Amino acid sequence: MQSPPVRLPPLNALRVFWAVMRRGSFRAAAAELSVSPQAVSQQIKLLEDILGVALFLRRGRAVDPTEQAILLSHFVQAGFDEFAEGVRRVTSVAGRHRITLNVSPYFATRYLIGRLDRFRARMPGADLRLTTMVALPDFISDDVDVSIQWGFGDWPGMEAHLLVRDPKLICCAPALAAAIRRPDDLLRQTLLHPVSAGTYWPRVLRHLGVSLPDQAGEIAFQDADSMRQATLAGMGVGLVSRGDAVEDLDSGRLVAPLGAEVLADMAAGDVPGFYLVLPRAHRRMKTVATFCDWVLAEDWSAPATPLPPG
Repeated sequence: MQSPPVRLPPLNALRVFWAVMRRGSFRAAAAELSVSPQAVSQQIKLLEDILGVALFLRRGRAVDPTEQAILLSHFVQAGFDEFAEGVRRVTSVAGRHRITLNVSPYFATRYLIGRLDRFRARMPGADLRLTTMVALPDFISDDVDVSIQWGFGDWPGMEAHLLVRDPKLICCAPALAAAIRRPDDLLRQTLLHPVSAGTYWPRVLRHLGVSLPDQAGEIAFQDADSMRQATLAGMGVGLVSRGDAVEDLDSGRLVAPLGAEVLADMAAGDVPGFYLVLPRAHRRMKTVATFCDWVLAEDWSAPATPLPPG
């Protein structure tokens, strides 16, 4: 059952509240806002009546914020900061040409960075900002326009387009391989995975006809590269991206104890991939729409040529 919508106070009352919080008195806030102290007092009283809480303790000409006021002030500040940024971006040429991308670290290094010159050629005036958060960002508070995320395509309320699948191979260091002859042998090993792939081992084991126990030994890593290094170091059994795994298998650094094709026939919905993800409304911004059109037109079936050192 959904909660009833919150009644928001008038914006002017919140603006007066924020001025009082910053200035420390009604009189100083009134001077900043070019109104009378009585007008400030009336707006604070209105806000307190709407919220049903006391926001300030009056001590002569000074006021002390209550606990509720201090809590509210953090959100009001964030809100006004968002308003200011929105106005700045709408009214400035630089803001209209800026696009902030959040990209999975693996996709950024293996696929995107080596191809960005193609997007720059399409839109040379774009001001690109690149972040590499693993989790799906909060598009508003993190000031992100569009994201490329690893996952299974399930981001409710978002526009999501598959760019390329990321099939994995079950790999381990040669010293561990002798103890893994059948799928259920995996349950006696430490299972390694990135934090964003917490549901993947259960999918893999279900495909192999094995149930993951409640207390299975696992280690989660912040990103896929750290997990791969742990697999190479013999810390456990990892799910390594096929492109990296082939290189490690050919060199003998890793072994696929159950065979390189044991996951080849997994259901498409259980094979992760990299997705273009964004709020639908963000497509209305020209730079975002241009970037999305370019991303969806690119062939991501193979990693980009590595960048030269230095």
